[in-house]
Amino acid sequence: MTTFILIRHGEPRYDEVLSRGYKGMGYELGRLTDLGVNQAEERAKDERLKNSQIIISSPYTRALQTAAIISRKTGIELIVENDLHEWMPDMTQNYQLEPHTSFEEYIQYRGIPKDSRLYPWETYEHLQERVGKVLDRYQTYEKVIVVCHGVVISSQTHFDDIIEHCGVRILVRS
Repeated sequence: MTTFILIRHGEPRYDEVLSRGYKGMGYELGRLTDLGVNQAEERAKDERLKNSQIIISSPYTRALQTAAIISRKTGIELIVENDLHEWMPDMTQNYQLEPHTSFEEYIQYRGIPKDSRLYPWETYEHLQERVGKVLDRYQTYEKVIVVCHGVVISSQTHFDDIIEHCGVRILVRS
């Protein structure tokens, strides 16, 4: 049995990436605010993290920075897992759409694609499967810290789960 401690990244800032005109994946380079750094430092003190054997993280800057802070404060090894990345608003990777509009449609359809959908977003089922495969690889550990994104975490808890910055959900899998 493995306990996964799912942690959402700290509060992000996007002013730098927006001022540079970054779009698509460039948007994901947003780092943490000062508050986000403090949130990660505080989360690293959480008693529930004790005896964790490894930290796995999304490669996106806000999650990786959060995971790096927790790793530094706890001394737990950090591994980047590409498939823990954020939900994808455009599976075509063309980014010819407004990601927030795509997300609104995803929420409206509860992640289930319909013929009437306008955007090629990642489905809830695909997200669950993608993240589940990552977690499966860590089933040999007793306790794993997973630092990623709110929607990614909700794919393993429940669709309507709203996770605050540096919020924690516990998932036990056998």
